[in-house]
Amino acid sequence: MISQFYILSPRGDSIIFRDFRFDLPKSTVEIFFRNVKFWDGKQQEAPPVFNLDGINYMYIRKNGLYFVFTNKYNISPAFAVELLTRLTKLFKDYCGILSEESIRTNFVLLYELLDEILDFGYVQGTSTELLKAYVFNEPVVVQKPKSTIKIPELNPKTTPSTAVDKPISFKASKGKKNEIFVDIYERINVTFNSNGYVLNSSIDGTIQMKSYLAGNPALKLALNEELVVGKKAAAGGAVGPLYGAVEIDDCNFHECVKLDDFETNRIISFTPPDGEFVLMNYRITGDFRTPFRIFPFFELSSPYKVELVIKVRADIPEGNYGGNVVVSIPMPKSTSSVVAQIAPGAAGQTSEYDAKERKVLWSIKKFAGNTEQTLRCKVTLSSAHTASVRKEIGPISMQFEIPMYNPSNLQVRYLRIIENKNYNPYRWVRYVTRSSSYVCRL
Repeated sequence: MISQFYILSPRGDSIIFRDFRFDLPKSTVEIFFRNVKFWDGKQQEAPPVFNLDGINYMYIRKNGLYFVFTNKYNISPAFAVELLTRLTKLFKDYCGILSEESIRTNFVLLYELLDEILDFGYVQGTSTELLKAYVFNEPVVVQKPKSTIKIPELNPKTTPSTAVDKPISFKASKGKKNEIFVDIYERINVTFNSNGYVLNSSIDGTIQMKSYLAGNPALKLALNEELVVGKKAAAGGAVGPLYGAVEIDDCNFHECVKLDDFETNRIISFTPPDGEFVLMNYRITGDFRTPFRIFPFFELSSPYKVELVIKVRADIPEGNYGGNVVVSIPMPKSTSSVVAQIAPGAAGQTSEYDAKERKVLWSIKKFAGNTEQTLRCKVTLSSAHTASVRKEIGPISMQFEIPMYNPSNLQVRYLRIIENKNYNPYRWVRYVTRSSSYVCRL
């Protein structure tokens, strides 16, 4: 059971506060924020679940906001974190975007949602679709700040990424569009050795959808006809695997899915619920083309100086690019100073040495496909190096996002309405690849 729920801003202001059982003091808000910022007397964040003076604090952080439960009873931490995560998704479904401004603007709607979700601290239901029957306040749409940069007109076959940030009650009426959004997210985990060869790799994929179709009609989504599920099936017996087949280890589906045609035609039939939902999860542990390769070069120029050269090659098509790329390079404990040099003529790149964390951060705003970038680090040590100084450097980690690209080659062939309706909806499909764990051992 839950005693209190509140949402705090990054500054510690209480935006939403609901006391369900009145068995804890309101000062828990100040106590939580003080400890979450300076846990154990140090400037570090607290663990997601902790206990102070007999009071349990459970929280998650989304978009800079703190979503917190408190109680004095012994409940499952996993249950509390899952419920908090579900609440953030509900608020996003009903507000359109999850931000401080949208929560402050729609606080009446959120209080009404909380009263229906939790009764005296006990969970009654967290279904976006079912809650619509009991929630009567309309959301106030909060627009994201407009950029001052002039952007050219979009191709009529594309739509901005912000188009999906609408409340679920934003249904097609009075000239508004019937739309359905499909996002295929792939988070990749790759470990390289010092020669740039892959030691292990995997993909965690998700097909996420959000529907704004009036009447919630039944749909069919078709994937690659050559999709092979399971390692035994991918082996192909005596004749071997199919040429060009997309092989996944395993997958699971949303409860609304019907799999009558999935085994034969790779077609998923479903009736989309309101709000954002995950249609399918899948996992791949076989070999695939990694989007980037990291090549480190290490040299001891003198007893007190080390030179490190990092080359990163983009093995993606020229038409694609990696956005917001950040390469993190840990330095030895005895590091006195670091001079990081970017290749001459490199645009949109920055490098800095964080002395507190002993890391060099190399940022590349836009990493074009089929290109190579280089960073040279000249490290000065406070004491003569030993044989272990090389082991103290790394592992080199990399973060990035690649729009309209997925290494698994899983594709949506078509998305159709099963029943014949009087409207022709807009179908938007987006592919995004993100790094989950992308490291290179030196």
